[in-house]
Amino acid sequence: MKNKEIALIFNTMGQMMEVLGENPFRVNSYYKAARVIDDLSEDIEPLCKAGRAKDVPGIGESTAAKIAEYCSTGKIARYEELKAKMPEHLPELLRLSGMGPKTVAKLWKEANITSLADLKQAVDTDRERLTNIAGMGEKKVQQIADSLKFVQAASRHRLGDVKWLVDELLDNIRHIRGVGRVEAAGSFRRGAETVGDIDLLCEAADADAPAIIEQFTHLPRVSRILAQGGTKGSVMLDQHVQADLRAVPGQSFGAALAYFTGSKAHNVHLRERAVKLGMRLNEYGLYKLKSSPTGKQISKTSLARKRRAEQAEGAELETPPSELGEQIAGADEPGIYAALGLPYVPPELREDRGELDAAERGQLPRLVQATDVHGDFHMHTTLSDGRNTIEEMINACRALGYTAIAITEHSRSQHIAGGLKPEALVPMTKAIHKVAQKYDDILVLAGCEVDILKDGSLDYDDALLSELDFVLASPHAALTQTPAEATARIIKAIEHPLVHAVAHITGRIINQRPGMEVDIDAIAQAAARHGVALEINADPARLDLRDTHARTALARGAFLMINTDAHSTEGLRDSMPYGLLTARRAWATPDQIVNCWPVERLRQWLAQKRKTLAAK
Repeated sequence: MKNKEIALIFNTMGQMMEVLGENPFRVNSYYKAARVIDDLSEDIEPLCKAGRAKDVPGIGESTAAKIAEYCSTGKIARYEELKAKMPEHLPELLRLSGMGPKTVAKLWKEANITSLADLKQAVDTDRERLTNIAGMGEKKVQQIADSLKFVQAASRHRLGDVKWLVDELLDNIRHIRGVGRVEAAGSFRRGAETVGDIDLLCEAADADAPAIIEQFTHLPRVSRILAQGGTKGSVMLDQHVQADLRAVPGQSFGAALAYFTGSKAHNVHLRERAVKLGMRLNEYGLYKLKSSPTGKQISKTSLARKRRAEQAEGAELETPPSELGEQIAGADEPGIYAALGLPYVPPELREDRGELDAAERGQLPRLVQATDVHGDFHMHTTLSDGRNTIEEMINACRALGYTAIAITEHSRSQHIAGGLKPEALVPMTKAIHKVAQKYDDILVLAGCEVDILKDGSLDYDDALLSELDFVLASPHAALTQTPAEATARIIKAIEHPLVHAVAHITGRIINQRPGMEVDIDAIAQAAARHGVALEINADPARLDLRDTHARTALARGAFLMINTDAHSTEGLRDSMPYGLLTARRAWATPDQIVNCWPVERLRQWLAQKRKTLAAK
């Protein structure tokens, strides 16, 4: 599907037009088209070829024509025109947190800053060049400096930004003759929030491997071949992501998948266990060590010595199977763990965080999975900045099999997101309840995503908040507070008797802004004391709580929620898997996640907050 790349182009066009000071109405039309295409569940290309792209709400004749142009030529003339009107690297500045198109335009026109490199030089050696710009004080310049450091340090790609690429590559590889099983490995398979290179494996006979690698290096998205051999190919894709494919025989596929999935630390401990059991584990398989001519088993030391010799000679792989002994396992991963006396360890847990010890004790948790999720408690409709109506969101949730949801519009501080003024809150609640009455198979809560202000107070008074079925508190501004200030701010919100849950606690955007540093241990303890759930925001740009924070929360007895923060019906479906991956990396079980509870337990938890308030 070309949806993601086309959406990115339209969004970039909107930004470029804004930098150039073009008509705001036309700018917004490009932003809207980008959102619509990004949220679209269908592949835009066949819709375009059938002449039906213009039938999609939010895509007009002009937009449809540009989509058709891209699908047929790989370019959009208007995009090329915009690029020609400004320095090549100027759009890079838009990656910085807090750097909007108007600020970028000022930097360009008033200080001749045209790239991240120019900006870094000015920040490091000539700050006066920046502070001379109207509205650009020393505080703003320091914020830019901090954001610049953060972005330049982020060399990895967000999980959500590469998933569509991985899916496309896997599909392409499956269609190559001679390919059997195909899997993604590496940090992608472990569900890590960011990915370096894309690691891919395919099952193939030795005779077929060279031709498979040859075809891989000439797939449509390949912009440059980095390396090509008989069993491995490395390429740079047109999205500036490196992808590596290894072709391995069927008897070694599971061993190679485990090896290249990692993590390195997990693999080291797994190999050490094999050695203790008189075996050797590598990417070929698990082997019972062969005895030497004297009848003694080959030692770990002698194997290590041989490996060093191989490396000195430039060998590409480890000791070949023929020299190790009898293969015990390797065709699949569960067989390897079983042969080592362990239950299968899910990829999300393979981070050397105690998973092998837990496996040995028989204490691996039954991790949450998609079928356990029965609800979503953070979403927006057309009442604030969502794209779909109340009824459309409810029906999308019903289609997902959910039994309980909360519609949570923005509060008044979020002007840009259509935040509701106080007088609009009660009418909103009534509107949600009115639509909800049509359905008896789903509990629909009228809620609000209420801003946690800088001092920890909430955006509405208690009288208004008490009109809501569900209160989700979240920080959006003042994200540069000190750790002590940020922690106190979140805890104050948790202690509010009307708050049910806290959303995206740090406010981070992965690879864009770091968000607040908080004492997650103190926050988790406060949440456990007050019965407040902590959200894993499933938006792949957020994943906040992050996995380690979520695990700390569970260790302190707090409950989690996995919410999509969806602004469209497609977002309800597309974002949840990322939140699930994060929860699984946190070792979360269904019982620890509010979304997985039966409706009756959910009702009891919601009511308990009101009982606490009444008691006070």
